[in-house]
Amino acid sequence: EPRSAWCCLAWTLLVVTMNSLVFLMNLLLMFVIFTIVLLPTIVVVYFGFQCHSRVLHSAARYCKSILDDNSSSALIILGFVIMSPLIVVAMAIYCSLARRLRLLMCFQPYSRAVYKGVKWRWYEEGGLCRCAKGWNTQVKAWV
Repeated sequence: EPRSAWCCLAWTLLVVTMNSLVFLMNLLLMFVIFTIVLLPTIVVVYFGFQCHSRVLHSAARYCKSILDDNSSSALIILGFVIMSPLIVVAMAIYCSLARRLRLLMCFQPYSRAVYKGVKWRWYEEGGLCRCAKGWNTQVKAWV
């Protein structure tokens, strides 16, 4: 049966808050994974731009003794070349982790706020971490 207007508003705020928290958790997890995986690219491009004479031209000792403009350009190119495969690796790691933890299943439907008696999706499926139920063998995910 439908909820009253005030009750529906309160439940809507609760569902929106929960879905926003789940979204922020997913975003934070993605940020951490991408930062760790793309760290080599970040470091290589940073040193390339820092030591190039037309960009920053740092006065650091390693820029004067080891890296000239040609090697700085090579570092910049190398950093951007290795970025593409590392982005694919980072996305595969995130998708695998999100599937294993079933993070995208934590989003709640809006019907939870509108109608009385609708159970929480995570409660019906065996708890928040889905540990109480076995894996559904019919569900296939291709990455």
